[in-house]
Amino acid sequence: MAGSSSSLAPVRWVVTAYLAEGIPFAMVIWVAGTMFKDLGHTDSEITIATASVGLAWSLKPLWAAFLDMVRTKKFFVLAMEALMAAALLSIAFALPLPNYFQVTIGVLWVLAFASATQDICIDGIYITALDEAGQARFVGVQGMAWNMGRLFGTSAVVYTAGWLQSGDGLGPRDAWTWALVLSAATMAALAVYHRIVLPTGSVARRPESAREVGSMFWEAVVAFFQKKSIVGMLAFVFLFRSAEGLLLVEAPLFLQAPIEQGGIGLSLEDKGTIDGLISTAVTIVGGLLGGVFVSRHGLPRTLFLLALCINLPNLTYVYLSQVAEPGVQVPFWTVASMAAIEKFGYSFGFVGNMLYMMQQIAPGKHTMTHYAFATALMNLVLVPTQMASGPLADWLGYRTFFLVVMVATIPSLVAAWFAPFPIRPGQGGSGSEAEPAPGQKDSSPTGPPVPQDDGGAT
Repeated sequence: MAGSSSSLAPVRWVVTAYLAEGIPFAMVIWVAGTMFKDLGHTDSEITIATASVGLAWSLKPLWAAFLDMVRTKKFFVLAMEALMAAALLSIAFALPLPNYFQVTIGVLWVLAFASATQDICIDGIYITALDEAGQARFVGVQGMAWNMGRLFGTSAVVYTAGWLQSGDGLGPRDAWTWALVLSAATMAALAVYHRIVLPTGSVARRPESAREVGSMFWEAVVAFFQKKSIVGMLAFVFLFRSAEGLLLVEAPLFLQAPIEQGGIGLSLEDKGTIDGLISTAVTIVGGLLGGVFVSRHGLPRTLFLLALCINLPNLTYVYLSQVAEPGVQVPFWTVASMAAIEKFGYSFGFVGNMLYMMQQIAPGKHTMTHYAFATALMNLVLVPTQMASGPLADWLGYRTFFLVVMVATIPSLVAAWFAPFPIRPGQGGSGSEAEPAPGQKDSSPTGPPVPQDDGGAT
């Protein structure tokens, strides 16, 4: 890219593409739970149903390779964005139905599948449409834009539902119907815009058959489990987020739960401000500072400290659950400060998880595919803990539940202390695999996922 104008041209689509990645993830993981809580469902119902939907993002490596067999990456992005707009609109229209909960969960599965497919193809476009310098230049923009999508869902959509109830006097179902229409219209507008500005994306060579795709996939699987210290590395990936799954969906539900039930009793507007605006801002800052910290001191020296950063701030919810009493409203800024501390520590420490997978597990002949495997396994472990969080909170009560969360941090700290480093700084690839040159990608069509704040902005 020669001139300054051409070097900035990708901004026209990079920002909106990763914004479009963040919105559906936020709608499934956070906004759906907020909506169900507002409509009177228990924590058990919410976490069991919504956590299971998160499997779609963990399973996406299974169909990623097949997307390069026909059409273009742009075609699939546009198709999935149109499908997601239709799915969100379907949920809005389903809310008046007596069985809206079951219908909504079914549609959320469609939304998650479409979102995971969109993620794959957007990452593929990013890799094939930009050269090495361009990839490096806009990598920070990815995370920022993804968090803007999170902000739209957890703040704008939730705040709209709350404002329509308190300001216009609409009932909860009617208010959420209009809020979901807003999200559907946004996804549809992004699809129209991307039809104009999104690059097509390229494929080095199309697989000739599904059998060839399967053979390539199996080769990558075998190579993955032949890596040196793979058992210890996977143990780290599984255990580093051992407490996070319990906190991820349940903590926002606790903030929204009525005071009489031991919750904080936030309004939807206040919850949108904390979950969306404040949490997104500190997540971005924490992730940036965490990256700078590790770049200066190195991952082997800082990994245990990063584990402390991701786990110890969970004490903020222990504190909030202890001061929450029937008839006592915890001040808004106390709640906001505690939530901000937890999110900052989480995003600062989460950098260690992502870098460990990039630097220790991914290097080799199948770099992108193995990174996708690692992130899929990382997210997969969150599903059972998220599903268990609601029933545990309903059974134990919030005060005891958040103490259990602190006990669940112990495996994470142990995993960080004993994490193997088979690849030392500057060593390159591991085993017999050849390490690609910086910026070089392997031939696998599975693009690297953007870090998410379920994760940080992945």
